[in-house]
Amino acid sequence: MTTGPPSGVPQQTLEFSAGGVAVRNGDVLLIRTRDLKGRTVWAFPKGKLNLNESNPQAALREVQEETGWRCTIERELPRSQYWFQRAGKRVRKTVRWFLMTPVEQVGEHDGEVEDAVWVPISDALTQLTYEADRHMLRSVQAAHRSPPGQTSV
Repeated sequence: MTTGPPSGVPQQTLEFSAGGVAVRNGDVLLIRTRDLKGRTVWAFPKGKLNLNESNPQAALREVQEETGWRCTIERELPRSQYWFQRAGKRVRKTVRWFLMTPVEQVGEHDGEVEDAVWVPISDALTQLTYEADRHMLRSVQAAHRSPPGQTSV
């Protein structure tokens, strides 16, 4: 006999994505998009993995598709996990993040996002919609602080 969740308990789904935090001369690359309720969201570019695609490959592809920027990966950042609800199902999303350096702009952002912009890190800390993104950006900023007289991110 197969049993599902008790009546009234939403079904659960696991979802995996990868994304990038691209930094250049003290600015960070953000996208403006909409959440499931149609509200404006400022975030880092990310998306689901394609079949047989590694997390780094997916992150580089998603950043390029959503921003028009080709980047290189510097290192992996802490992953994030969160829950949300879609079509009556609870979804647990795990995102693998990568610190990136932009190489060149190779096009425009795709139709999934409304805008892709470089924002000073200090402004991005208040502009980002989600606290998890702000926390990650503070970690990136702290890791790149240089001694006095040196250039930082």
